[in-house]
Amino acid sequence: MTHTPTAQSSPRRPASPADAGSTPAPRQARAEFTVPAKHPMVTLLGSGDALLRVIEKAFPAADIHVRGNQVSAVGDAAEVALIQRLFDEMMLVLRTGQPMTEDAVERSIAMLRASGNGGGEGISETPAEVLTQNILSSRGRTIRPKTLNQKHYVDAIDKHTIVFGIGPAGTGKTYLAMAKAVQALQSKQVTRIILTRPAVEAGERLGFLPGTLYEKIDPYLRPLYDALHDMLDPDSIPRLMAAGTIEVAPLAYMRGRTLNDAFIILDEAQNTSAEQMKMFLTRLGFDSKIVITGDVTQVDLPSGTKSGLRQVQDILDGVEDVHFSRLTSHDVVRHKLVGRIVDAYEKYDGLNGGRSANGK
Repeated sequence: MTHTPTAQSSPRRPASPADAGSTPAPRQARAEFTVPAKHPMVTLLGSGDALLRVIEKAFPAADIHVRGNQVSAVGDAAEVALIQRLFDEMMLVLRTGQPMTEDAVERSIAMLRASGNGGGEGISETPAEVLTQNILSSRGRTIRPKTLNQKHYVDAIDKHTIVFGIGPAGTGKTYLAMAKAVQALQSKQVTRIILTRPAVEAGERLGFLPGTLYEKIDPYLRPLYDALHDMLDPDSIPRLMAAGTIEVAPLAYMRGRTLNDAFIILDEAQNTSAEQMKMFLTRLGFDSKIVITGDVTQVDLPSGTKSGLRQVQDILDGVEDVHFSRLTSHDVVRHKLVGRIVDAYEKYDGLNGGRSANGK
């Protein structure tokens, strides 16, 4: 995007006194941008100016106006500087051929504000770098990180042998790990994928459930199958599973094995006991990678049983080639209300001595 000298512009909404041609007031600033003709303004502003409305809502201390392919912003100097950076980042994303969405604009603004307020100290990634990092393209869509913490999590999986992804529901912990596993398999970094989770809800009472063993455990592994179907041709999954290239099994099936040349994901790890966590970690073989995901606020273990995921953070903290990635409600990529629900529960826990809503 080209920054141009000050020029008159016709507002998309009524002009404010600050835009009446007078010199900006103290602590105010004005910035203008020219959008290259090859990029239609609708790609930048959204259908019906939907993206523009998101930006205007996020920057109430500035007036944003559009005329032709010219965009101007007048108002608080800090806000105008952020708006200028935002439009630059949006243009970088658009140049890759990836469309901008309302969600992407909101996340870009959050990243820029965090960086500007010192929250991004030591962070070199820009919103465009986060939003255009491709992990896996499958079935007509591309899986990418959507937040800075998600990008750091994905990068950590590339750099470390064992990675823990810890955070609330909806932050993409398991989904991104699955995408990295499929990517590793397709690029021949590994020869198989092993997906596991504890079937703690059934406890030791699987024998009392109707059906075959696989019918009994299927409900606890179904979320992993669902993610696989998003990333691979569904017709190929039975073939890959029959060949042992992809294995989906309860955690108990990992005991006594050494897992070589594999990408291994342990999901819902907060429901492992300390003994199960140690057992799983020591399954690591040569040329393998482990990703362990979980939410320490959602433990379903029997009363008195300590979560292996909670304990392992103290045991392995600082161990070389082991990384802990922590995601928060700001990384929730489901409905916006999910993030607010997570925040509300965290506030409740804080007021009740750290006890989560499930009493554990």
